[in-house]
Amino acid sequence: MSPLTPVEDHLRTVLSALEPLAPVTLPLARAHGTVLAQDVRALLAVPPWTNSAMDGYALRRQDLGGAAPVVLPVSQDVPAGSVPTPLEPGTAARIMTGATLPAGADTVVRVEDTDQEPGPRPLPDQVTVRVLPQAGANVRHAGEDTVCGAPVLGRGTLLGARELAALASTGHGTVLVRPRPRVAVVSTGAKLSEPGRPLAPGHVPDSNSLLLAGLLTEVGAHCAGTWRAADTSASLAEVLLQAAADADLVVTSGGVSAGAFDPLTMLAAQHQEPAGAAPDGQSARVHLTFASLAMQPGKPQAHGHIDVRGRRVPLLALPGNPVSVLVSFTSLVRPALARLAGLQPPAPAAPPGYARAASAWSSPVGRRQHVPVRLVPAPAGHPGQEDTWVAPTHRLGSGSHLVASLPQAQALAVVDEEVPAVELGQLLRLLPLPAPTRP
Repeated sequence: MSPLTPVEDHLRTVLSALEPLAPVTLPLARAHGTVLAQDVRALLAVPPWTNSAMDGYALRRQDLGGAAPVVLPVSQDVPAGSVPTPLEPGTAARIMTGATLPAGADTVVRVEDTDQEPGPRPLPDQVTVRVLPQAGANVRHAGEDTVCGAPVLGRGTLLGARELAALASTGHGTVLVRPRPRVAVVSTGAKLSEPGRPLAPGHVPDSNSLLLAGLLTEVGAHCAGTWRAADTSASLAEVLLQAAADADLVVTSGGVSAGAFDPLTMLAAQHQEPAGAAPDGQSARVHLTFASLAMQPGKPQAHGHIDVRGRRVPLLALPGNPVSVLVSFTSLVRPALARLAGLQPPAPAAPPGYARAASAWSSPVGRRQHVPVRLVPAPAGHPGQEDTWVAPTHRLGSGSHLVASLPQAQALAVVDEEVPAVELGQLLRLLPLPAPTRP
């Protein structure tokens, strides 16, 4: 029997065959969730002009002297967005939050510290300053956040709401980014049925299509569509060509084991013959390399590419059991998506955490075990009460078919290859799972 391939070695092989997607220029409104393809510098200072941080009165601090109250004539009104005239010495200007400070003014007195009422009112002839401010109070100086030409964001940054706001504030309307990867999902197996329909003998609902499509959305990729192939190499070849036509990556589930009717295995056994004819008449080839990983569940894996229409579309083939799909997606597909998207470095978004095992279970020596777990209270009287504790979501632990209990899972607990059993209280590494977003 050939030795099992370490997960890290297989992942390095997969990532080495991938290149980040070609960059495109997008308006900021469409760039959320994409990755910067170049370093970005400020085109504008922030703030772009010196302005008021409060509703109040702009003045020269020296005009107030050293004791309150002080009465000053009001020379002008400065609403936000207007261009004020220079402030006459010995006067004050009524000013709104964010409005440009008049030339000559150096301080803003809050309206609450004057004899004037806040809100929409006629411009007063004079204002009484009741509380003396510090010199420079309530003034935002031009460029105090960042200056024109300063670095804003680096290449490889994932663009979220805060990043887009920073780009807009520094003068950018468009940005050069790596787009969201378009991923086609293919489920294999004649036994698969449409969810919700009565089951024929020996059939099961196709949960993998929904699982993979949802996981893709939850990590920011774009699901280009879902397909289903029967247990024949011809059916699979036709479906793969359709799926790859408008995709940057194809992910399949099922058909990679040693079964007599596993379609990917049969397709590879055809000595990489042309898989079919593309609509434009060009032949298309499916190239596959199989591996047995030191991972449980998720041991059988394959990777390769589909050559079609002059494009080479990467292919990742996962096992067919749903928990194996989840583990494989977390360990292999997600880093591949990060690589395609140009994230630096191509790694999961969150670092792994740690927790203690609230129960004991066995683990296969020689294979890294991934157990869906949920947070639970610490066992009574056990040391480490202040720590995080987890327990398997099902009494059968890492069984690859336990899809109905997956909604309870909050993470994957990772048990190293050389550990034969997990003991109560043992410290475990956790891999976070993608989660649906909500308001």
